[in-house]
Amino acid sequence: MSIGLIGRKVGMTQVFAEDGTMVPVSVLTVEPNTVTEIRTTERDGYVAVQLGAGTARRLTKPRLGQLGDLPRVKDVREFRLEDAGEYEVGQTLDVSLFSAGDEVDVTGVTKGKGFQGTIKRWGMRRGPETHGSDSHRQPGSIGAGTDPGRVMKGQKMSGHMGDVRRTIKRLTVVRTDPERNLLLIRGSVPGARNALLLVRKA
Repeated sequence: MSIGLIGRKVGMTQVFAEDGTMVPVSVLTVEPNTVTEIRTTERDGYVAVQLGAGTARRLTKPRLGQLGDLPRVKDVREFRLEDAGEYEVGQTLDVSLFSAGDEVDVTGVTKGKGFQGTIKRWGMRRGPETHGSDSHRQPGSIGAGTDPGRVMKGQKMSGHMGDVRRTIKRLTVVRTDPERNLLLIRGSVPGARNALLLVRKA
């Protein structure tokens, strides 16, 4: 595993490459991340670096005690590593961690779509539209009768769609802007505007 950064999705736009081709990019704002804690095998059973980002308006007393003299960060996430020896509490990481051409994995929570039917949720085909049919958007058969005589686990049916954690792998960093704390990544990333994202090297 590799270290990453906590950021937020701004939206999508397009930039032009050197050869003139148009490249669709997702714009992420990545404020400087502060190392808030180092997890060790001896004490915690695993090795990880805990990062914090953003500014919290209110914090609980336990969180204040944990942060101590560190900045009052809003979002805290851990990145598991093989070795965390090069990091120390209070250290700051920013978008300069990445450079154009790097491949990254972006993790976030997808947009919630609420309760949806099988056509929208799973891309199933519609039923007959005419000749007396009233099963235009019905799911159809969900299994055989006597054998196995039950609905198999995992059967694709209507239900809650979206609002799940997803990782898009091997996206390319198109550009970084350390002055404005911006990261431009080719393609789309999970979540709505202002959604929290974790970006780590692939």
